[in-house]
Amino acid sequence: MNRFDLTPYRRSTVGFDRLFDLLENNNRGSSGDNYPPFNIERRDEDAYRITIAVAGFRAGDIDITAQQNLLTVQGKKRDETVDGEMLHMGIANRGFERRFELADYVRVENADLRDGLLVIDLVREVPEAMKPKKIAIGGNTLEVVEGDKKDDGKADAA
Repeated sequence: MNRFDLTPYRRSTVGFDRLFDLLENNNRGSSGDNYPPFNIERRDEDAYRITIAVAGFRAGDIDITAQQNLLTVQGKKRDETVDGEMLHMGIANRGFERRFELADYVRVENADLRDGLLVIDLVREVPEAMKPKKIAIGGNTLEVVEGDKKDDGKADAA
């Protein structure tokens, strides 16, 4: 039995429908096709890199589409005529489509194709309105909290 029932969690939460749908559709969407191979790398707290091995493809053969929370990379097979007789074809040049679910506020910063590797840099940019703020008691001053820095309990001796 591969299915985990998320119904009890759906009843007691609000606004997490997308997360539950991702979990339930994860097995359904994976067809077992691992072409082309790829790496996902975390480069910084808010920076990621996807590297896809696309040997034999040119920049014009690859289509990158970023929609809300979805990055789609498509490679279109081109028809090339070979001057001689092909005895062995070991370099795959078939069309492909890779989909990556992106978290909120993640955007594509850059894409580059070099040496048969497609490199896509992603950045998470949380809007100022969504960042946590400290609220002064008895005042209206709001200050943005930087990172996850915690007060170490030391008071200034002034």
